[in-house]
Formats: sequence, structure tokens, C-alpha cells
Amino acid sequence: MQERLAKFGIGQVVRHRRYPFRGVIYDVDPVFANTEEWWLAIPENMRPIKDQPFYHLFAENHDTEYVAYVSEQNLLPDASAEPLRHPQIGEMFERRDDGSYQVKAAQGH
Repeated sequence: MQERLAKFGIGQVVRHRRYPFRGVIYDVDPVFANTEEWWLAIPENMRPIKDQPFYHLFAENHDTEYVAYVSEQNLLPDASAEPLRHPQIGEMFERRDDGSYQVKAAQGH
């Protein structure tokens, strides 16, 4: 598989192209790195190609917060600047004035 440069970065807020959820990226895989079972569970007509970046998101929809694994082809930038409520975001990120998130500086002990 050929690796491509990721279009989105850690701390960026994105939304899903088809489903009503959004989230902040906390990790990026240059190509698919989940289980074959996970990939096969996606309906064939919607199954993403594997040789593209995949993103780990602290995600949320109207009802709940969760962790999502999403292909680049299914993400769009989220320009709403609305804060996210996922409880794990605050452990890793600080929110900037422009609505994006910055990884917290390492705390000395």
C-alpha cells in the first residue's frame, strides 16, 4: 500500500461526510491499521479503501460521545467553531480561540 500525506492534523475538528457526528483528531494512521473484522463489518458499498490515512477521533453526535476510526475520504473540516463536549478532549487538548484544539504542553513533575 502506498502511504499518502494526511489532509487533516491532530487537534483539528472534523465532521463525517455522511453521518451526523463530529470530533477532534487525536491520532492518525497513514494507512488502515484496524482489524479485518472491523473493515468487513462496513457495508461493501460504503467500505473505504485501505491505502489512505485513517483518523482516531474523540467523536460525538447529538446523543453521545465515543471514539471513532474514520477514513480520510469520509471526513470534512468542521468550521462551526462550536466546542466539543467529549470528556477525553480536556485530558489531551486545550481549546484555542479559533475553535481548534492544541495538544497540551507536557507537565513537569
